[in-house]
Amino acid sequence: MPGHSSYLIARVLLASVFIGLGGARLLIGLGLIDGGGSDYTLGALAFSAFELAAGLGIAVGWRVRWLALLMAAFLAIDAVLSHPFWSQQGIELHAQLLHFLKNLAAIGGLLLLSWVEAGGRLSRGSL
Repeated sequence: MPGHSSYLIARVLLASVFIGLGGARLLIGLGLIDGGGSDYTLGALAFSAFELAAGLGIAVGWRVRWLALLMAAFLAIDAVLSHPFWSQQGIELHAQLLHFLKNLAAIGGLLLLSWVEAGGRLSRGSL
């Protein structure tokens, strides 16, 4: 399965969010592109670099199982800390719920990716 072209496409698509967001935040934080005056701490820059590296690792197939599990854990933490829809009202509730659910969907994809990398297989009888 890991050699199948649809698997490669899925892996790259899952990694794209980490590559895109981590790379953009890193470039903004280093002052290489305009980010609307955002100031980044050393910790934020380090996390952005890690996020970019993890995304690239997943995309090229390096330690995919462990990177997928690690990024799933980070997304779970991010979902709870950054998207508290339960404390919002009106349009902001909808916006935060949308981002929270996107994180959950990505976590599902990353867990599935990790499972496939570990040799997971489904049979019709196991569904």
